[in-house]
Amino acid sequence: MTSTTERAFRFGVNMMVSGSRSDWVDKCRKAEDLGYDVIGVADHLGMPAPFPAIVSAAEATERVRLCPFVLNAGFYNPVLLARDAAGTDQLVEGRLELGLGTGYVKAEFDAAGLPFPGPRERLDHLEHTLAELRRLFADGQPRPAQEPHPPLLLGGHRDRMLRMAAREADIVGFTGIGFDRDGTSATVAGPEELAERVEFVRKEAGERFADLELNLLIQHAEVTDDRAATLDAIRAYAPDRTVEELAALPIVLVGTAEEIAEQLLAQRKAYGISYVTVMEAHLDALAPVIPLLR
Repeated sequence: MTSTTERAFRFGVNMMVSGSRSDWVDKCRKAEDLGYDVIGVADHLGMPAPFPAIVSAAEATERVRLCPFVLNAGFYNPVLLARDAAGTDQLVEGRLELGLGTGYVKAEFDAAGLPFPGPRERLDHLEHTLAELRRLFADGQPRPAQEPHPPLLLGGHRDRMLRMAAREADIVGFTGIGFDRDGTSATVAGPEELAERVEFVRKEAGERFADLELNLLIQHAEVTDDRAATLDAIRAYAPDRTVEELAALPIVLVGTAEEIAEQLLAQRKAYGISYVTVMEAHLDALAPVIPLLR
């Protein structure tokens, strides 16, 4: 079985900006033309609804895989979610990857008129959702295009979420950021903390770790010849860190295309992370790096 450190790179972009249908189609085609492997759709109020956006993206593209990155499980009844996921996978001809999370922004639950449970209850609901999805897909009611179901991506930072991902996921997403209870404050993980989180997943997954694909969500990507000045300009990400410490953050990719490629190769060697996702704002920034790592 191929180990995570030997996996080929995959590159994703997480789309977050609403617009007209033609704008959406143009962005999706551009992402595919630039060499991205996965188009993600965030699940936040005020942004495009994930499943319709994914179906539209599939109609406009030929190759890229498509992923809600990630669904807020707290917004969904598991039975209805299974129907939507299976139907979407059929419509996109098996290109769906199903990303799931607990939801973390209290204001969004408030706006939707939903109670905002504590972390334990949100994780309980996600665990129940996963069990129901597996049961329904196994029964063939509903039946997705992929057997036994679309690949599952679970992402997070804390122990229970990563333990669940190690046990249940096909793709484990590392946020590199830990949020507080209300989702209003975050702390950024340095290289040592990310290494510890990956090792935690390795131990929890046991023998199945070799089958897992590891993903990292990049918070800033920028190709530049003046790395130090650019890093100093984005100190707001981690104002308590020096420029040198900021440069070492795994979720920050700043430098020439060659320097960024070297950083990603080093991170794949150190952590086994071969699947990298950037935000839509950095769609163009990562593009010159992609052909260097093919």
